[in-house]
Amino acid sequence: MSYLNMQDEKLLPVVMDLNTLLSDYHMYYQKLRSFHWNILGKSFFDLHEQFEDMYNDAQIKIDEIAERILTLRHHPVSKFSDYIKIATVQEESAMISDQKMIETLLNDHKIILAQMSSVIDSAENAGDEGTIDLVGAYIRELEKTSWMLNAWTKKSTDQLKEEAVAS
Repeated sequence: MSYLNMQDEKLLPVVMDLNTLLSDYHMYYQKLRSFHWNILGKSFFDLHEQFEDMYNDAQIKIDEIAERILTLRHHPVSKFSDYIKIATVQEESAMISDQKMIETLLNDHKIILAQMSSVIDSAENAGDEGTIDLVGAYIRELEKTSWMLNAWTKKSTDQLKEEAVAS
């Protein structure tokens, strides 16, 4: 029985793009866990909590992406070895500075946002409004998180004043 009013051959690119997004999210999730466990320094309390919020959010998205693939009558990739092969998001050592962690995550966001755009394009071609709706919300949320992380990398007004006094 076909409960979807879409042609299967048009859905295959959507499923492939969703599996890539699923793989990217698994790599991103594991990186967030690693950063959460290994953050050190003056930013520990803030970033430890922020990374936990982010990996909890990623975990929900992983499940929703996999369930969307199943809804489209296909099977999600489910082996970590396949995630490593498929994902564009790459592993990263956790033995880096807080600044480098944030830079790494912002770069991952660019990769994930580009993949989400690819999913949207494929879904539009297939007339897959459910996937467009799901991923569209993810884009908005990840853009907001990126803005917040980027703001963290900027110097505060106090730092700018101190630098002005010192010069």
